[in-house]
Amino acid sequence: MIFDALFALMSPSAFVFALALTAMAGFVKGATGFAMPMIMISGLGSFLPPDVALAGLIVPTMLTNLWQSFRGGMGEAVGAARDYRLYIAALLVVIVLSAQLVTILPDSAVFLSLGIAVIALSALLMRGFTFYVPREKRGPYDIGIGALSGLIGGISGIWGPLTIAYLTATDTPKKTQIRVTGVIFASGAIVLFLAHLRSGVLNAATLPLSAALVLPALLGMGAGQLVQDRLDQVRFRRVTLVVLMIAGLNLLRRGLF
Repeated sequence: MIFDALFALMSPSAFVFALALTAMAGFVKGATGFAMPMIMISGLGSFLPPDVALAGLIVPTMLTNLWQSFRGGMGEAVGAARDYRLYIAALLVVIVLSAQLVTILPDSAVFLSLGIAVIALSALLMRGFTFYVPREKRGPYDIGIGALSGLIGGISGIWGPLTIAYLTATDTPKKTQIRVTGVIFASGAIVLFLAHLRSGVLNAATLPLSAALVLPALLGMGAGQLVQDRLDQVRFRRVTLVVLMIAGLNLLRRGLF
């Protein structure tokens, strides 16, 4: 019955491609801490309707982010959540509100605006641009960037680029960045899951697809984490920026075509 639902959405060969794509996306996420939804929405969206592609990435994204959050232990995850509570709160509230717009706003506008922003930020960071935000003054930045990420995330399922660019620009240490992004992404992914159960994007036809993509996502992520553990701070930053730039170009392509 599950396969009947899957093959009503795509051919068996397309399903195999979806499995391979998800494993690759999981590997990149394991190595860098992000980019899985961007890779999946771009790849799945090349042969599935946008809402079905979005549904496909939701459950794998939620579970891999939970794994990333708690990899360092419950205490570290709670500490990261407390430190970035304003960012997380703004992200979650706006995801819930903007998820209802997914069937209204044109996909091209969302992907184009996000792609341009990510490419511009990545280019600046590659040229050595950094900025320091003191802890006592971080509140407005957390709320503003969290809300903007939530707006884009509720519509497209992608809220990672601005978060990663923000943490990278402030030169956040690798382990801290991985931990913080895991908590932020997991929080957003859970809310996105619930929001799209309500919006109808996740339904009896699309939930089997999303569930079927969980295993390759977890396997790919496990392999990627072996690479991440061997990257020092400089190499991790460089790899992160390269993936950000590629993701931005993919989003731009998605918006244009």
